[in-house]
Order: sequence, then structure tokens, then C-alpha cells
Amino acid sequence: MILSSIQDKKLCPKVAMKWTIVLLIVLVNLYADVCMYINGDIAYPLLDLVLVGVGVYVFVSKKMYAQRYAFPAVAGMTAFIIFPLVYTLWISFTNYSGAHVMSVENAMKYHLKKTFKTEGSDYDFKLFDLGNGKYDLLLSKDGESYKLAKAVELKQNSESDNENTTPIAINLVKASSDSVLGTVVPMRQMLTLKNNIQRLQLHLAEKGQELTLSGLRKFSAEGEKFIPLKKGSKAENGYVVTEHNALWDVQSKQLFLPNMETGYYQYANEKGELLGEEFAPGFKVGVGLKNYVKFLSNESIRMPFLKIFTWTVCFSGLTVLITLAIGLVLACLVQWEFLRFKGIYRVFLILPYAVPSFISILVFKGLFNQNFGELNVFLNAVMAPIYNLFGLEWNSIEWFTDPWAARGMILIVNCWLGYPYMMILCMGLLKSIPDDLYEATAIEGASPWTNLKCITLPLLIKPLAPLLIASFAFNFNNFVLIQLLTSGGPDIIEATQAPAGYTDLLVSFTYRIAFEGGKGNDYGLAAAVATMIFIVVGLLSLLQLKFAKNSAMQQ
Repeated sequence: MILSSIQDKKLCPKVAMKWTIVLLIVLVNLYADVCMYINGDIAYPLLDLVLVGVGVYVFVSKKMYAQRYAFPAVAGMTAFIIFPLVYTLWISFTNYSGAHVMSVENAMKYHLKKTFKTEGSDYDFKLFDLGNGKYDLLLSKDGESYKLAKAVELKQNSESDNENTTPIAINLVKASSDSVLGTVVPMRQMLTLKNNIQRLQLHLAEKGQELTLSGLRKFSAEGEKFIPLKKGSKAENGYVVTEHNALWDVQSKQLFLPNMETGYYQYANEKGELLGEEFAPGFKVGVGLKNYVKFLSNESIRMPFLKIFTWTVCFSGLTVLITLAIGLVLACLVQWEFLRFKGIYRVFLILPYAVPSFISILVFKGLFNQNFGELNVFLNAVMAPIYNLFGLEWNSIEWFTDPWAARGMILIVNCWLGYPYMMILCMGLLKSIPDDLYEATAIEGASPWTNLKCITLPLLIKPLAPLLIASFAFNFNNFVLIQLLTSGGPDIIEATQAPAGYTDLLVSFTYRIAFEGGKGNDYGLAAAVATMIFIVVGLLSLLQLKFAKNSAMQQ
């Protein structure tokens, strides 16, 4: 009993530290979640609460001891794979775009901040300099005059004044036209004080008005343009409010309701029928399958998608085949026993893999320049005389404006960047093939082509298959190459509803819809396209894996 009590005392500091760390983690995450929720975000706080809650339970509970090792991987997969997929799918069912970025509640708050100058509330004013940087105002209207309850300090305009918009609240008191001391400030000097005068918020308690600067010589009362209407209440035009976030326009005496189909506020009649102009800012609403229907039914979106999908599959497949062929040939050459200086050749051939890809892409962009690029200069010097011999005219290749030339350029650059990877793989796998096989075929008088077809390729394809599938998947989403080299161009003229180019891959096509659309960033449509791409790529991957599995079983 004595020993166990001593051990418990020794464990107390560790237990206290453990629970202190857990408490700190929970408090920090709760604070971050509350901040995100206040800013109108729901998805990320919910994800964080779930992961932190499950994490605390796993690492605190003795029953979940075995799951502690798997939890980081599961949490990472949830946060960086499952959640983005679910979030993208959710966005695809909304009208989320550059014009619809906020919630309907935030859109209502935006409209509630609007004010208007009330009729007959203009007051002429004069500014008086009292000395020592102090000033007073005299406001007059219809024979009545008012001045500041206390003098205010005003400074000349500066850059900091433009950033400081904090209002200066001051009460007005009744006064006579000659009760204000000091000298009248001329207009020229008043302009140097305008920034600070605009911050003045004058309260006229006698008439219940808040006056602000509305002109060079006038202060005016501003009223709230919109007031909220509670659900079930009756508006002035007799309409019984049946929805949340309804507003009443005090200035025009009209009903102002949110359109939950288009995501904009609109004016409505006494029956609640929406009519007229849509008022920004827009807000997010659910649109169901509208984005998918638009994608599948709109010819100017579906047509470029099919073209880009075909090009993406061809680009990825050709890249894998060409780089594999080049890499295999070079691997066989640098491992030829009679070749001298093999190490030097290996270093030079692997250099494209060692240089950062974005640097190589930008270098190639200069080499392929249509007017001043070294490649066209060389081709013009060589091909022009040859064409002249046959009475033909040689024209410079328009690498960035001709669709097929641009696609050819993309393939050339990508194969240059990709062949070292295939060469390294083949070099390693070639060493695993027994030399006895080649010696046996040499005795039979087999040619190098027979060795390649009957020994090398069959023994390389099986271990290479998963890596080739991975290379295909990487090139299927090779966004950096397209964005840096051509930015998707040349553009497809028929694609009027969504920006698309002949060298776009599906991933860059989706990016351009999301961020380069002519009518604003259309995240909802981009998410729908991304979902369709995910389904297509998933099916292609399953087919490739099944094909690789069947090939392995046959072997």
C-alpha cells in the first residue's frame, strides 16, 4: 500500500501535464472554431471539432490505445482527401461564385448599412477657427441656428486621416448666429480640413437627427434606407412576411426580399412577387443539379470539355509511352558494357530531372518564342533554303498560336522533363534481369530486337505497370506545365460560356472556370466539372488497375 501511494505521487506531475496539454489544445481549437464561425464559416469549424474531439478521445482513453498509431493517418486522410472531396461536391450544388460569396444573412447586413439623405434635412454651416487648433461649427436652417456643445480639434489632411474613419460624435446646442466666437474659415483652408470634418457625427437631440457632411457647405441628416421585417409581421403595403431576412425600403416604401433561386435581393409587390433589378451583393443558395445540367446541356461548355478530355488522355498516354521508350533506350545504352565514360553520360542524362521543372519550362518558353526563339531561328536557317529548292515558301512555326504546334510543343517539353525518371527506373530494373538469359539467346543467334521483345520488355512491364499508372495520373493533372508554358492557349473560339484552350488539360480547364471566367469566378460550375473529372479519372484508374492485374495473372 505504501509503495503504490508513492508511485501515484510520482505519476501526479505527468498526469497533470498531460491534462494541461489536452486542455490547452481543446481551448485553442475552440477559440479558433468560434472565430471562424463568427466570420460565417461552418464547414471548417465542424471538421476541426470532429477531428479534435475524436483525437482527444483516442489519446486519452485507455480502450483506444491501439488506435493511437492509426489516428494521425486517418485524420490526415479525412482533412486533406475526404473533406475536400465532400466540400467540392457540396459547392457543386450551389451558385457559389465571385458574385455570390456571402450568406444571405451577411447580404442583409450589407443592405441594412445603407443610408439615404432625408428630405428637407440640409443645414448650411460655417466653420470658425478658435485658435490653438480648436474649431466650432455654426449650422443654420429656416432661421434656426445650432453650434457644437464643445469645440473640436481638427487637423489638416494627411494619409493617416484617409485610413482613420472613426466618427467623432458631438452634440449640437441651440445658438444665435452671432454667438460663435472666432474667425470664419475660408473655403480654401476648409478643404485642407475636409477629411476630419467628414468624420464629424453631429447629434441634434431636439429633432432626433444625426447630421453628417453632405457637401462643401452642408450637413444633412441621414436615415436608414432599410429596416428588417420579422416573419409573420405585416409590411406597410399589406404583405404578410412569410420568410426570414425580409427588408422594407423606407425611402421608396417598397418590399425588399431575397430571391432564393438567383441569390440576389429584389423588390417585390404586395403579393410578394419578385420583380425588377437584382441588387448586389449576391449570396450563396442551393441550386440542386443546375450546374451539372448547365455543364451537360450547354454546347459551349460540353464541346470544349470533350475536346479537352480527349487531349488530356492522349497527352498523358503519349507522354508515358514516349518517355518510357526514350528512358528504356538510354538505360540500355548507358549500361552497354563496351561504352566508355558511362558515368559522365548518366550525369548529363539525369540533369533535366535535377533542375527544377519550372525553370526548365520557362527556358523552353523562350526557346519556342515564335519571333525570337532560338528554335525558330535555327529552323528558318535550315528549312528555308530546302523549301526554296522546290519552289516552296517556309513559314515559321507558330508554337503558341497554332493548336497542333502548341500541343506538339507541350509534348516535347514534357517528354524532356519526364524521360530521366523512366531512365532511372529502367536502369534499376535492367540490373535485376539475369545475364544468363541474354547469353542463352546469343548462342541461338537472337538479334537485339528479339532480346528486347522476348526478354527485356516482358520482365520490365510487370514491375513497371504501377509506376506507369502513377505517371499517367500525374500527367493527367500536370497543371504547372500548362500554366507556365501556354496558360491553356490558344483559346477555343467556340467556348463562349467557359474559358478553354486547345492545350488545356482538365485540371487547368477547371482552374480557368473557377478563376478566369469572363462573368466572374464560377466556383459552383468549376466544382461540378471537378466532380465529373473525379468520376472519370476514378473509372479510368479502376480500368487501368484491372488491366494491370489481368496482365500480371496471365504472366
